[in-house]
Amino acid sequence: MTSYKPITVGPVRIDAPVILAPMTGVTDLPFRKVVKRYGAGLTVSEMIASQAAIRETRQSLQKALWDPAEEPVSLQLAGCSPVEMAEAARLNEQRGAAIIDINMGCPVKKVVNGDAGSALMRDLPLAASIIEATVKAVKIPVTVKMRMGWCHDSLNAPELARLAEDLGAKMITVHGRTRNQMYKGSADWSFVRRVKEAVSLPVIVNGDICSLEDAREALRQSAADGLMIGRGAYGRPWLLGQIMADLAGGARPEPSMDEQLAIILEQYDAMQSLYGTQTGVNLARKHIGWYTKGLPGSAEFRNKVNTQDDPRVVTAMLRDFYAPWLSAAAA
Repeated sequence: MTSYKPITVGPVRIDAPVILAPMTGVTDLPFRKVVKRYGAGLTVSEMIASQAAIRETRQSLQKALWDPAEEPVSLQLAGCSPVEMAEAARLNEQRGAAIIDINMGCPVKKVVNGDAGSALMRDLPLAASIIEATVKAVKIPVTVKMRMGWCHDSLNAPELARLAEDLGAKMITVHGRTRNQMYKGSADWSFVRRVKEAVSLPVIVNGDICSLEDAREALRQSAADGLMIGRGAYGRPWLLGQIMADLAGGARPEPSMDEQLAIILEQYDAMQSLYGTQTGVNLARKHIGWYTKGLPGSAEFRNKVNTQDDPRVVTAMLRDFYAPWLSAAAA
């Protein structure tokens, strides 16, 4: 018996209300594939700058890649020009994206200084014109991800959400922090209830959901229709599947160490294939750090493995590091 309802985003049905957050430099194709296999109602691409998407830069095309197993696919765009956002949305609709998500939540200086991301929460007329232009440009549903507001003196997420709904957006995700908080303090899940009460669209709660208990509590406090998991999935791509099982009244154990090693090696190889050796090795370091965190000797292991540029050496080091915990048959 499932205790959750599927979410409908326009014509798109999301069977389970547990979504992987878009995270730059983290939720690339190799990572999302693993998350999707363990269970996620929806995965969202890394944030793609609308200008880069129009110019079809190598990096923007890499970020826009997905695997058929992930479908329906949500592609996240960021920008501050309604014309460019509309054009980037059209291009990605043509490539087969099922949902376009507009980033109005990214707090990073580089994005905000370009008047994109959460900077748009300081300029609701511009935010509205971006939503309107994007919605009009495509036939697929458009969703919006935001924060509570720019700062605690301006908690305007309910107002922006109402605007978005009036302009034709189909789902709202709220990270329970202000832009000025960045990632400090703790997410305010109860605030998201104010957004839920302001609109009739599906509302997703995001921020600090790192365990089954967090997931239950975030849903209780926010009355949201679903959850978006970000940093909680670092090194634990199976967490979303565990939360889905928990919401359905079941349980799913942690994968065995044999399985965890297999996942790391698979993701490591996929990153080399996608980015090439040098970039692949560099980008994979943080993932290795997250996967091994908390295991005996992991800090020392990370210091050593992070100096290695040869993927074959890294693979051998991973196998050696995990060897003590593997089942005899696999070892």
